[in-house]
Amino acid sequence: MFSSLKIRNYRLFFTGQVVSNTGTWMQRIAQDWLVLSLTGSSAAVGFTTALQFLPMLLFGLYGGVLVDRLPKRPTLLVTQTAMGLTGMALAFLTLSGHVQVWHVYVAAFVVGLATVIDNPARQSFVAEMVGPGQLQNAVSLNSANFQSARLIGPAVAGLLITGVGTGWAFLLNGLSFVAPIAGLLLMRSSELNQVERTPRGKGQLREGLHYVAGRPELLWPIILVGFIGTFGFNFPVWLSAYADDVFHGGAGAYSLFNTLMAVGSVAGALLAARRGTARLRVLIAAAVAFGVLEIVASLAPSYWLFAALMVPIGMAGLTVNVTANTAVQMGTDPAMRGRVMALFMMVFMGGTPLGAPVVGWITDAYGPRVGFAMGGVVSALAAATVGLALARVGGLRLSVGWHHGHPQVRFVPRERELATAA
Repeated sequence: MFSSLKIRNYRLFFTGQVVSNTGTWMQRIAQDWLVLSLTGSSAAVGFTTALQFLPMLLFGLYGGVLVDRLPKRPTLLVTQTAMGLTGMALAFLTLSGHVQVWHVYVAAFVVGLATVIDNPARQSFVAEMVGPGQLQNAVSLNSANFQSARLIGPAVAGLLITGVGTGWAFLLNGLSFVAPIAGLLLMRSSELNQVERTPRGKGQLREGLHYVAGRPELLWPIILVGFIGTFGFNFPVWLSAYADDVFHGGAGAYSLFNTLMAVGSVAGALLAARRGTARLRVLIAAAVAFGVLEIVASLAPSYWLFAALMVPIGMAGLTVNVTANTAVQMGTDPAMRGRVMALFMMVFMGGTPLGAPVVGWITDAYGPRVGFAMGGVVSALAAATVGLALARVGGLRLSVGWHHGHPQVRFVPRERELATAA
């Protein structure tokens, strides 16, 4: 389960990310709550989330082109420093009492700009640190890392917000970037797996799109995470609205919902780390379960039932993310990985600027339950559609029948179904 941690460079990277990710989750909770406190609007929270992911939508593919050309470690030093300084600036404004909602909007957008380069660089750098043999394990542990920080970050943020204010959460996030920067500086270049960088040339963006378009095993998982990222992962909008408007639990309830979701996410990531391969059927099953669980949670009548459902939702959502991420990385040529992972992250995270304001408006106009249910319906339908498309590409067909007196639905090879019919 933890085999990739035997590699020194990856161990340094992993340790630095534990600290930084904890700070990132603290800032996310503080940012959402600050905007809600300043405006009283779920739509404003959605707009803030949209601004943070808008750069990925606009410039994500160009970021991938740059990452394929640039050395990954120096690139990450620059992006991590930029995000740390943004956190410090927001802390100064908040602690000095001068913060306004547009300051938060600007900070979210700046972090989004850094993420355009940082995300594909980090995704690609994992392969350089561990090599292809440990890639599945390392990607899963990265997700477990991120979600483990989600256990600590929201809890600490909740205590800070209620005790001393949101500014201290921003300050600690800014300081947390010292850890990954130190880890990158301590790495041994001689122990990295060298990947030949793509020389500067014309048509590289178009080349990356054509590469993905010609490979259904890459294209359809990217389409699926695009739909789920756009409509199913708007938890800052939904959970803040449930905490404030439905259950009237305040920042403590919002922190609890995020923490319980992280518990499920960590479990999902560790289970993924034990699996040797990333199977597309696991991806489809997890995506369907994710959508159905969101619909069920939207109808939950009590605070504690809703909170408990955050655990399986977190597990299913993380399984979707890790399985799709690993399948796409392992199916991509190293020279194209920056561009392909940029496209992956663009549709997964970049769809949020489109989905978050819509979901925020629906949540404000019709209530959190309708908004949450809508996200689940879209996610489940997208999973079913992509599952049928992948089955068709793989020469499978849906078979519905009876087995020992019970209805049975499964995919079978077309040849087998034709032979049975004959």
